[in-house]
Amino acid sequence: MKARLRDIVLERMQILIQNALSNARLDPEIAQRQASLAKRLSTKYRIRMPYELRMNFCKKCKKFIVPGFTARVRLGRSNVKSIRVTCNFCNHTYRKIIKKQYPKVNDL
Repeated sequence: MKARLRDIVLERMQILIQNALSNARLDPEIAQRQASLAKRLSTKYRIRMPYELRMNFCKKCKKFIVPGFTARVRLGRSNVKSIRVTCNFCNHTYRKIIKKQYPKVNDL
């Protein structure tokens, strides 16, 4: 039963975040509410939110951010390739490092 409940909650969180992303430009308050409901589901049922959903929340103010609308996304200019995300609510900037992908060597 626990696995089935987990699948239902994960599916519901994904639906809420997708709806929040689509409503973000038209009605930001509804988008914030839907995102907070998704976050409350993960805390209530003690299920870790997947990374794809977690990256839509600011790490400082915990608000729902939409890249390009409520957050600024830029590429880093240093030797370490990264993506810089700046929240428009609290102006907090955080970086996501882009790892170099080396070709895999299969059975030499």
